[in-house]
Amino acid sequence: MSDLTDPPSDESAESELNPPCVLVFNASDPSGAGGLGSDALAMASVGAHMLPVVTGAYARDTAEIFDHFTFDEEAVAEQARAILEDVEVQLIKVGFVGSPENLSTVAETATDYPEVPVVAYMPNLSWWEDTQIEAYLDAFRELVLPQTTVLVGNHSTLWRWLLPDWAGERPPTARDIAKAAGEFGVPYTLVTGLVLPDQFIDNVLASPQSVLASEKYERLDAVFAGAGDTLSAALSALLASGTDLVAATTEALSYMDRCLDAGFRPGMGHVLPDRLFWAQPEDDEDNDNDPASPTDFALPPHDTRH
Repeated sequence: MSDLTDPPSDESAESELNPPCVLVFNASDPSGAGGLGSDALAMASVGAHMLPVVTGAYARDTAEIFDHFTFDEEAVAEQARAILEDVEVQLIKVGFVGSPENLSTVAETATDYPEVPVVAYMPNLSWWEDTQIEAYLDAFRELVLPQTTVLVGNHSTLWRWLLPDWAGERPPTARDIAKAAGEFGVPYTLVTGLVLPDQFIDNVLASPQSVLASEKYERLDAVFAGAGDTLSAALSALLASGTDLVAATTEALSYMDRCLDAGFRPGMGHVLPDRLFWAQPEDDEDNDNDPASPTDFALPPHDTRH
């Protein structure tokens, strides 16, 4: 009788062809400005596969956040546990998870996988109640920061959180903020939105010891929602793919800038980043005038596209 058993496949060779997998703890955002929808688009654009763990849901439109409904921590833990038993992840990304209890779940997960880097994004929480903000930030500082490889946040957000008693005559630098984060074990901090003269914005990657990268961009007139989510997701995907930190930071910032430059306004509120700007066909007047010419859907060159 012939052996009908298939020869064993080379799983390691197959896995090398797969996109890197990023476990993401974040909320659902019906506006598409941020949350898991933003993470999915940005990560796919730079070639990673997102494993979404839903931590809650916003009630919001494109202008403002009205409320947030937080999942029970056991529901969050069970989602993460189930997928981690099946899929090897290259990186963990932490967005807004809604409660100190869910932050504890995130920290426990990161502790169980100490070899997996963690990118943590701290959004602006000014829409929330003060007591909730304080409890959330305290838990994040004590539980998640010690597990964090790269902390990402806007300059003013990180300043108010990590240096609330800052008394200097000038605003804290990115390195000042990185030093404050470093006291809780964070080796690298990406500080965005530092205001420069002549309508420019600086974005700085720093460690407590030095500035590692700095990218300056011209400030756009529009008010955007979701820029930080876009940047942190792209950075996570690039790091998961094996790109070194400085190169991944530079490329993620360039990706975010182009998303903002191609931004669109789907509602009556803020402009949203177009994370799929690279997928839009370029205008071709010749093709428009020639009905016999097939539409060219070739993607424009873009280094971060998988």
